[in-house]
Amino acid sequence: VHLVESGGGAVQAGGSLRLSCTASGFRINDYCMGWFRQAPGKEREGVAIADRFGSLDIAMALKGRFTLSKDIANQTLYLHINPLELNDTAMYYCAADRRACNWIGVGLDHWGQGTQVTVSS
Repeated sequence: VHLVESGGGAVQAGGSLRLSCTASGFRINDYCMGWFRQAPGKEREGVAIADRFGSLDIAMALKGRFTLSKDIANQTLYLHINPLELNDTAMYYCAADRRACNWIGVGLDHWGQGTQVTVSS
């Protein structure tokens, strides 16, 4: 199982980004997958979860600016952020688990290396 995140970068507030998590070694529809983020000095935070039953969910505090989508043919989970805010600055990680996800990312089987998002004013 391998997860590779991409799409991060340095963006001005008000801009947008689409993060990608491309999976290999398993079928993404058979696993729960999620996006998490961690800013310097802060705890890891759950951003979005795509469960094994087709449900796509965004953390309550982030609804309206974050969109989660899945491309099954390309084995990719996308996270679109628009508009970006300063406090979106963080390392964003993709994770997968064959059973279930949780919003704090505890016990999830597989993690990617992360992609950095830096938002400036």
